[in-house]
Amino acid sequence: MRFIQKKLQYLFNCFGYDIIRSREINFFNKKKIPHNSLPTFGKWLRFANAGMLRTENIDSIEYAIKNLPSENPMIEIGSFCGLSTNIITFYLSSFNKKNKLFTADKWIFEGAENQNEFLEGSSIRNEEYRNFVKETYIRNVSFFCNGRLPYTIELFSDDFFNLWKQNSTASDVFGREVQLGGKISFAYIDGNHTYEYAKRDFENVDANLEKGGFILFDDSGKYSGFGVYKVIKEIIGKGEYTVVTKNPNYLMQKK
Repeated sequence: MRFIQKKLQYLFNCFGYDIIRSREINFFNKKKIPHNSLPTFGKWLRFANAGMLRTENIDSIEYAIKNLPSENPMIEIGSFCGLSTNIITFYLSSFNKKNKLFTADKWIFEGAENQNEFLEGSSIRNEEYRNFVKETYIRNVSFFCNGRLPYTIELFSDDFFNLWKQNSTASDVFGREVQLGGKISFAYIDGNHTYEYAKRDFENVDANLEKGGFILFDDSGKYSGFGVYKVIKEIIGKGEYTVVTKNPNYLMQKK
């Protein structure tokens, strides 16, 4: 439940009546990446696909995919019910990109690690909720990816990257064997939002991200309340990445 409560608090922070925050979001959105309305199919996708995805994140995803430096693979850390996965795949198809998409998710959420506990205020166990979300992801992605399924590996990101570094073969949730490893062109980091985990996710991506590659950090805005923003400040301090936009989440490009 802490995960859900933080998400709700983040939405309030971003869309509340704080004038300073609203001006910051609007300024960077207009200056860096103009908002483009989703085509009709994308809107239907959002109506039917459960998930949490800011409109500004969609703009950043569109920009990154349109400007990918190569045909190297893309990685998504944390997929939940598949909304962001389907949006990424939609833009890959829209721009005729050949990049493979790999996603990693164990569907064990922050605050719900004990699978035998009940969701607060309910008779649903964490394990039941986990299975429901995973099944929802598989159903959504199978339907909306329209013959271009991502390679979804059911692992925590640390374990996923260990296999990636070893160029190992893994089985995805759709029963396919796939070769991992190599350079990455784009990564969407939306896993565990604590500082420790977000930092490790960045370090693992950074070790494999090609020059000119992009990273989008979910819930990374200054007022998000998550530890991701601390990672952002450290990245900026090292000067190895350019901030493409922060509206309010950060899209960064490797120099």
